[in-house]
Amino acid sequence: MKQTFHLDGQEYIELNKLLKILRLVGSGGEANAVIEQGYITVNNAVETRKRNKLRAGDVVQFQHVVVEVL
Repeated sequence: MKQTFHLDGQEYIELNKLLKILRLVGSGGEANAVIEQGYITVNNAVETRKRNKLRAGDVVQFQHVVVEVL
């Protein structure tokens, strides 16, 4: 499944916040856990930084969901 997330004038969004906002996880703790465990990729590379700053053009993948940041 493919989704998009619009920054709406913001410079970036932190990875853990994106997962929560899109309801890909149930809580902030769950977001941090899946990131730390290496279940998230950003631009096809495993990402373990919870507060990685995502900017326009970044692509996040978690399980079967692909999110393009715009």
